[in-house]
Amino acid sequence: MSGRPPRRPKRRSEGRSRSASRLAVVQALYQMELADQDSETALREFIDHRFGEEIDGDQVAEADEKYFAELIRGVVEQQVEIDNALAGYLKEWKFDRLDATMRAVLRAAAFELIARPAVPGRVIVHEYLNVATAFFEEGEEIAFMSGVINRMARERRPEEHAPASGA
Repeated sequence: MSGRPPRRPKRRSEGRSRSASRLAVVQALYQMELADQDSETALREFIDHRFGEEIDGDQVAEADEKYFAELIRGVVEQQVEIDNALAGYLKEWKFDRLDATMRAVLRAAAFELIARPAVPGRVIVHEYLNVATAFFEEGEEIAFMSGVINRMARERRPEEHAPASGA
């Protein structure tokens, strides 16, 4: 018997695998739009060919396939509602004139804010702004998306943004 403790198998944390799923969702939504690809084709491609691989340290390899599939299907099923909701936060901008990657980030974040009440709004905002930095440098694009996602979170989740009472 050696003096070392037994090795524990590596376990991916749920938070990390959901972060990776969110990154993959944005990539898949972008790919679907540019290649005019349906969601099931994109799902199969990511699950069969992209997950489980290390691509330049890309977190896609650690994505939660089930969560990824739920997000992709949800965004596609509710895209009209999502796009209409987002259009209300864009002021003078037209949603279809935004960069395709920006649309993908905003759609995925909006879906989670609308349809995933168990996920705290602050987590959604933080996660998608982190995802955005994988595609855009800090600057106008990130600030723009931050404004849209934060406004939507405050409106859709007012109870999470209410000032604390007492004290």
